[in-house]
Amino acid sequence: MDTKYIFVTGGVVSSLGKGIISASIGKLLQARGYKVTIQKFDPYINIDPGTLNPYEHGECYVTVDGMETDLDLGHYERFTGIHTTRNNSITTGRIYKTVIDRERHGDYLGKTIQVVPHITDEIKRRMLREGLDEGLDFVITEVGGTIGDIESAPFMEAIRQLRWQLGRDAVCVHLTYVPYLKAAQELKTKPTQHSVKELQGMGIQPDILVLRTERHLDDHLRMKVASFCNVDLECVVQSEDMPSIYEVPVSMQQQGLDAAIMRKIGIPVGETPAMKPWRAFLDKQRHATREVKVALVGKYDLQDAYKSIRESLNLAGIYNDVKVKINFVNSENITHENVGEQLQDMAGVVVCPGFGTRGIEGKIIAAEYTRTHDIPTFGICLGMQMMVIEFARNVLGYKDANSSEMDTQTPHNVIDMMEEQKTITQMGGTMRLGAYECELVKGSRVYEAYGKETLIKERHRHRYEFNNAYQEEYEQQGMKCVGINPAANLVEIVEIPDKKWYIGTQFHPEYSSTVLHPHPLFMSFVQEVKR
Repeated sequence: MDTKYIFVTGGVVSSLGKGIISASIGKLLQARGYKVTIQKFDPYINIDPGTLNPYEHGECYVTVDGMETDLDLGHYERFTGIHTTRNNSITTGRIYKTVIDRERHGDYLGKTIQVVPHITDEIKRRMLREGLDEGLDFVITEVGGTIGDIESAPFMEAIRQLRWQLGRDAVCVHLTYVPYLKAAQELKTKPTQHSVKELQGMGIQPDILVLRTERHLDDHLRMKVASFCNVDLECVVQSEDMPSIYEVPVSMQQQGLDAAIMRKIGIPVGETPAMKPWRAFLDKQRHATREVKVALVGKYDLQDAYKSIRESLNLAGIYNDVKVKINFVNSENITHENVGEQLQDMAGVVVCPGFGTRGIEGKIIAAEYTRTHDIPTFGICLGMQMMVIEFARNVLGYKDANSSEMDTQTPHNVIDMMEEQKTITQMGGTMRLGAYECELVKGSRVYEAYGKETLIKERHRHRYEFNNAYQEEYEQQGMKCVGINPAANLVEIVEIPDKKWYIGTQFHPEYSSTVLHPHPLFMSFVQEVKR
């Protein structure tokens, strides 16, 4: 069949969960046997979120081909198992840059460049994924922000045009908020009505409404929304608060969201898929009662800043029949005097990634405490580098050891800038990004964790690396370099074999962990933590 297009927009307020709904739709269509991709269009003018502070936009997710993207792409991959690429993440900045570059090249033959049609045409081209031979049945496009934002107007105009061009091959799903007023003890639909009215004012009639709510909505209220918003009753579904985001696809299926989409597009609905692996996962989640405490040692006191790490720990916990209770420990507040108090009750510690000098000494102190007290420890990217620096200072005896990122004058730069990074001046999109190969040392703990694979491929986001000039000293003193990039001889993984579980990875394993395939290193870590 011809490719079908689903546009997911949001109204009233942001952070309603468009990404979760988009991922859920993708999962439900996959369960019906369709080939699906999901893409995110963000209205901000940054080329990508790579230079944004995590407090601005949460974590920066990295695709296999090295694109720095919005964290919603992590949801897409965790739910569906698909590998997203740079074609799945588009910003206003990228759209304008493409159009301006073409204008400078003379491609528009002297025409005046305008938002309509030039910007909207480029948006449409990306939405239709023109030039990509993928054989997709469905393309789900989530547009960031809310209806009425100035920045999103060109995207809405592009969707309006595509709805007319594609006819029944396109469907618009609009997510809105139904608040509960405690004083009046009433659920209010007026914000939804206004949001839909605003969307209609842009020339777009939503086909399906997803009502985000903290209280159950009865049929009378749904009928009221359907009547006022010109939407079929069966196309008004509710997204209630769930114990877990992974319950959302099943809730959407029970309400017939996927069936409503197919009917709108004109595809026979057929039988409802059983989704047995997904439901088996949910069953394990419901029956995991024992808690294990894991500390996240980082400097961003924001849940979304470490979203993929949190989800990877939760998924590994479920498959190990435990609930991972995550405690954030701000590394800026860690001292030699209080580190024991902050970490002594933890079954395991993750030393988090990041950039810059703020909070690094706290991470180093935490790494020393967990190493000397034999607490299972997982260092990721900068976290791994802090483990390496701590070892140099306290085992190798180089008290002034550091990373050249933090101290350009350090005489013992055990972490140093990669050679190819030394001539780069621009910040955005210039790090070592995307998936690279790593060869594992046989007999190591990571070799066992990966199921005795010798060659793996993991995603990176960094400029600084382990300094190979010190490798022999580390090996002699007990910290082994057990993962090496075969092309550049870069150290990717370190571990201390005589500890319970003390491993650092230069790459980001959290980007590759999905609901049905949790990452082997997180699985191994949680197995040790729950002992």
